[in-house]
Amino acid sequence: MKLICSKTNLYNGVQIVSKAVSNKTTMSILECIMIDASKGIITLTANDMDLGIETIIEGEIVEKGVIALDAKIFLDIVRRLPDSDVTIETDSSYKTLITCERINYTIIGKSGEDFSYLPVVEKEDNIVISQFTLKEIVRQTIFSISDNDNNKLMTGELFEINGDELKVVSLDGHRISIRKIQLRESYSPKKVVVPGKTLNEVSKILPGGAESDVRISFTAKHIVFEFDDTTVVSRLIEGEYFRIDQMLSSDYETKVKINKKELLNCIDRVTPLVKEGDKKPIIINILDGSMELKLNSVNGSMNEEIDIEKQGKDLMIGFNPKFLIDALRVIDDEEIELYMVNPKAPCFIKNPEESYIYLILPVNFATVS
Repeated sequence: MKLICSKTNLYNGVQIVSKAVSNKTTMSILECIMIDASKGIITLTANDMDLGIETIIEGEIVEKGVIALDAKIFLDIVRRLPDSDVTIETDSSYKTLITCERINYTIIGKSGEDFSYLPVVEKEDNIVISQFTLKEIVRQTIFSISDNDNNKLMTGELFEINGDELKVVSLDGHRISIRKIQLRESYSPKKVVVPGKTLNEVSKILPGGAESDVRISFTAKHIVFEFDDTTVVSRLIEGEYFRIDQMLSSDYETKVKINKKELLNCIDRVTPLVKEGDKKPIIINILDGSMELKLNSVNGSMNEEIDIEKQGKDLMIGFNPKFLIDALRVIDDEEIELYMVNPKAPCFIKNPEESYIYLILPVNFATVS
């Protein structure tokens, strides 16, 4: 095999597919990126058997062929090359010569025959949304998935389609994030749970243009994302997702309207006093026209008052400050509304259309030492 392409095209392609390279495997072939120039186009592929990414790059094929190269070594080499044309040439023993200007690397590759191509997925059910929208809904929900594998369903996000609405849900046992968007067309009902790792990686490699689309296809076991010259195939998480509707309520005893930036900045100001793993809550005292926020820890104390519009009862309630910050950071509205019932019931942050809903469980501050 012999091919020539620009360093920029090669580096971009290698960066994209490297997101699907396995870090923990006994199969060395899964630590590789495959370069396939056997069919008149240059395709880069990586596949860890749960997540696979394939992208096409521009270049000249002088001699057709296939080679699998160690992903870490290959990426490190390409990153260090000057911005010029790169020639990749292999021989029958898989010895690979990488040349750029006066730089020559020789590395040993592997046969492409042992490599696992992306599974062929029958793309019967699919939806089309803008790249910008997909990036946004992942950003606005991904923070509340669980990183604990004890409950696999919590490590993914629910994608639920009903007619022309897509609802995305994540939860970790302490909070729930929900985003709803209107689709351009109406689709048959569908529910799948997509691994958080997949969504994180797709979000990183999506250019995110508002004018560019991504096609999302579903099967019983896989989800496929297609955009530009890139295809991502991922296994779905099997099992029935949590029935979150019974956790959601429209009842409230206290409703607060507040400037989002003021509240976020205020909560952020307590973080210097909170150590990693510290369970000290921020205590919020809601009165007529004002909200007092205070935190006491071994490192010191802080309190601040901000103006609010309140309906209903006065209320004192405690929260993990990080959970509030995570939700507030991804809300774009200037003013937000908080709905609460009592110090032991969840707080809801949502807009009137309920295009976003963030449920956060309170902390029983009376018993926290």
